[in-house]
Amino acid sequence: MKFSRTGLIWALAALAVHLAGNAHYGFFRDELYFIMCGRHPALGYVDQPPLTPLLAALSQSFGLSLFALRVVPAICAAIATYAACLLTAEFEGGIFALSVAGLVMIVAPEMMALGLRLSPDMVELCTWPLIALWTLRLTRGADPRWWLAVGAVTALAAWSKYTVAFFIAALLAGMLLTPARRALRTPWFAAGVVLAALLVLPNFLWQVHNGYPMLQLLENDYGKFVLKDPPFPLQQILIMSPLLSVVWLSGLVWLLYRRGTRFLGIAYLALIAVMWAFDAKNYYPGPVYPYLIAAGAVPIELWTSARRFWRVAAVAAILAFAIPSTPFVLPVLPLKTFVAYQESLGRIFDLRFHVDRNAGNSVPIQYYADMTGWPDLVAAVGEVYASLPPGERAQAAIFANNAGEAAALDVYGQRYGLPPALSGNNNYWLWGPRGFTGNVLIDVHGNVRDDRVRFETVRLAAVFRNPYAMPYENNVPIYVCRGIHRPLAVLWPKLRNYSYGFDRL
Repeated sequence: MKFSRTGLIWALAALAVHLAGNAHYGFFRDELYFIMCGRHPALGYVDQPPLTPLLAALSQSFGLSLFALRVVPAICAAIATYAACLLTAEFEGGIFALSVAGLVMIVAPEMMALGLRLSPDMVELCTWPLIALWTLRLTRGADPRWWLAVGAVTALAAWSKYTVAFFIAALLAGMLLTPARRALRTPWFAAGVVLAALLVLPNFLWQVHNGYPMLQLLENDYGKFVLKDPPFPLQQILIMSPLLSVVWLSGLVWLLYRRGTRFLGIAYLALIAVMWAFDAKNYYPGPVYPYLIAAGAVPIELWTSARRFWRVAAVAAILAFAIPSTPFVLPVLPLKTFVAYQESLGRIFDLRFHVDRNAGNSVPIQYYADMTGWPDLVAAVGEVYASLPPGERAQAAIFANNAGEAAALDVYGQRYGLPPALSGNNNYWLWGPRGFTGNVLIDVHGNVRDDRVRFETVRLAAVFRNPYAMPYENNVPIYVCRGIHRPLAVLWPKLRNYSYGFDRL
């Protein structure tokens, strides 16, 4: 791989920004869940491939640390920034073009967001641009053995999130519709396909063995949590920032205009069309934007080449439009300050953010709200658990409404001597009742007290309140249930709920 000193500088800048800004507020609910999944190593999980959970657990090897956890997405953001700069150089951009690409990679809201939280998307953020880079070089006559590298990185992405399949399909469609298809006429392409298939086979067999739980989850959630308005393509402009989208939209036009890069432009259009058709969440195509940003930096360099003033103005415009959006995707402000800032922008620009009113208080966007309150919730459950008589405490189980709550109870529960948490949500259902009968059960949220599970007595022991939480995580009732009519092991099949919709369980 060619070395780029400018690219390395921007990669280190991206790393520094994320190391400074990532580790604030608290663990996101999914991050807690990933940690617990990683502490139960497996070839797959109900709702994800195994790579992200394993990285999450590995990051906590020396103790619970938000900073250590978020070093991982910071590194992914740095790799993605470097790959974008390499792509810019491949598109024959000069130092200014590389600098525009590096800067936009750091400050574009979606790129910044994907480099904040530990999630399956962070691995795609750095693998998709590498796949695009190496494929572009292969179409230009690079050693065809690089198809093995493409296959290996594709498998790596698939071990983090299955949506890479859509990207690969779109990329192949772009190649087949253009002269780039000549690069496919080599046994090394077939070898790359075989290598990728062999590497993802263990995870596929896990899904088969467990009855394709991921497909069941997608079927349960299809269309439930997707923003329908505005249309999906317009959402892409909004999540990347309307002004900064000028960069990647210019890149898209530039790619489509040039014969040698047209396949990458077609790949983007195909990807958006397919994801729109399948009701994908608007951030799912996010990892494709590094190569569009890289391409867009080249015409910007050409347009501003006449006078230095225009280049200074271009950089100033990027920064001016990035600064207001940064607190929404990187937790750089104290939480109270951010809530006030969010409300102020809402009033000034008549915007309605994805927030809810909660007992008269304004809560932050869900992106941040789900980073708050988890240690306090566990402390409240710990008090209820400690209040039980010793005989009951020895057999008490704790049942959580969803995987996020259950994971918080497991991650922080050791402080209070809590037993392993139970839940019917996603991989927690696969872990089963863990030997608990349910005869004494602390029910967090109270959702298990329905027609599926009956008890002799149910007592409201506490109510947990968090003014910054989303409504479904505030005013959480904590019940003590005694005298279960049928053991949990018998009832367990009825408690399964494969879903991402935590507020709807």
